[in-house]
Amino acid sequence: MTRGFSTDTAALKPIIADFVMNNYIMAYDLGTGGIKASLYREDGVQTGRAFVEYSTAYPKPGWHEQRPEDWWQGVCQSTAKLLAESHVTARGIVAVGLSGQSLVAAPLDRGGHLLLDSVPIWSDARATAEAGEFFAKVPYEQWYLETGNGDPPETYSVMKLLWLRKHHPGIWERTVKVIGSKDYVNLKLTGEIATDYSYASGSGLFSLADWNYSDALLAAAGIDKCILPPILDSHAVVGKVTKRAAAECGLEAGTLVASGGVDNALMALGARGVGEGRVYMSLGSSSWIAVTSREPILDVKTRPFVFAHAEKGHYTSAVSIFAAGNAYRWAREELCKDISGNESYAGMDRFAAASPTGANGVLFNPTLSGGSSQSAGADLRGSFAGITMSTTRSDLLRAVLEGVAMDLNCYGLNVLRQKINLEDTMLLCGGGAMSRLWRQVFADVFGMNILKTNIDQDAATLGAAAVASRAAGLWHDYSPIEKLHSIEQLHVPNPENRKCYERIADVYKAWTQSLADVGRRMAGA
Repeated sequence: MTRGFSTDTAALKPIIADFVMNNYIMAYDLGTGGIKASLYREDGVQTGRAFVEYSTAYPKPGWHEQRPEDWWQGVCQSTAKLLAESHVTARGIVAVGLSGQSLVAAPLDRGGHLLLDSVPIWSDARATAEAGEFFAKVPYEQWYLETGNGDPPETYSVMKLLWLRKHHPGIWERTVKVIGSKDYVNLKLTGEIATDYSYASGSGLFSLADWNYSDALLAAAGIDKCILPPILDSHAVVGKVTKRAAAECGLEAGTLVASGGVDNALMALGARGVGEGRVYMSLGSSSWIAVTSREPILDVKTRPFVFAHAEKGHYTSAVSIFAAGNAYRWAREELCKDISGNESYAGMDRFAAASPTGANGVLFNPTLSGGSSQSAGADLRGSFAGITMSTTRSDLLRAVLEGVAMDLNCYGLNVLRQKINLEDTMLLCGGGAMSRLWRQVFADVFGMNILKTNIDQDAATLGAAAVASRAAGLWHDYSPIEKLHSIEQLHVPNPENRKCYERIADVYKAWTQSLADVGRRMAGA
């Protein structure tokens, strides 16, 4: 028997892991459906991930709420799961970074305690009346050009605060600070209240030009600036994990916590770093195309939505549709009930691939969740056109894939192209990026190279890890990010397919305009 040494290899794994490299970063992506925790080495290589789901409540039409305590419990559970699976000990983690869903305004009392168990999230649209009252004081165009807040205005944080003040005056009187999603988790971790520029830029009270809260907008809203959290750089250290938080979540007390950023900005950062005209597309339930630039892309008519970038002095400007992957999921649930299991989408792709480019004349409009700011109208609703007795399920499925790409191109990408020179290659990330067929459709419709890399659905957590790495002094800038992307597939536009889609585009736009007209008439009926 050897004295002083264990022969249990399982027991030695944590020791070996820390010995090989004990500088790890814990990154969290606080999304709508749940929280993803990812572990990164100091060189930026991901070594593990865990996911914990939480729910959204819909108590009334247009009301979308989540419990901040669920976010915290998600952090605790995903941390424990990831540490157990990775065999990395908490003392090996030197810094933590968070990416958080946008447009949340959680009210806190003087002691830093939540005043609401459940808070409106980014998609909550209850504050329509309050938005109308605000724009009676500040012209919408003026507000948009200052803030870049191009999504439906009732979803922005300032409108949610105005709603809270009107409908819950007792809670409003006790409110000392309001903070966002990832800032609430940072508060739980460190006991400190702060935000970063990217998250503050979604408040509806932030001046993109000044990189600060706007005194004029605060005055118009009747909100005291002191209620808003102080703003830090994304890579600034907001604090250290407290002993109490360490006991709850499993991290080591004293671990550095970076300020972090809003999900749009950190996904842009994780999508190959910082570069003028660098463009990526997130293809999930919804979809957006975002470009990084030194100037915000603003247009009152088409209203791209803009966030301050994680790298100060840059912006991420985006256009979107509300149903992308969700449109394909609808097709699975309604048209493909016989295709089940984990390979259901792959099976759908095989059917769609049997239909030729142009889906034998079938068009699909993907506005199943209504029209975005860039679309032909808010009252748009999804539709097929060109269906005949010879139309097959393959045609319908291919039309869905093509319709999402066509809509993003006609009403999204072309808006950006008119304002900035884009790189000729677009990175595709998100769940939809798994479809080889869809990637090629995008290349042909957009007339751009479409790139899939190993980062895939982890762009936001990579961005969170990057800001944490800078907070810990492991990185001095974000240049390592691009080298972490390994090319898995590059799709080049097919010239014949491209010509076909260019011909279809004019028909698609005319048809969509007519659908918008019908939608407005139906909404007013």
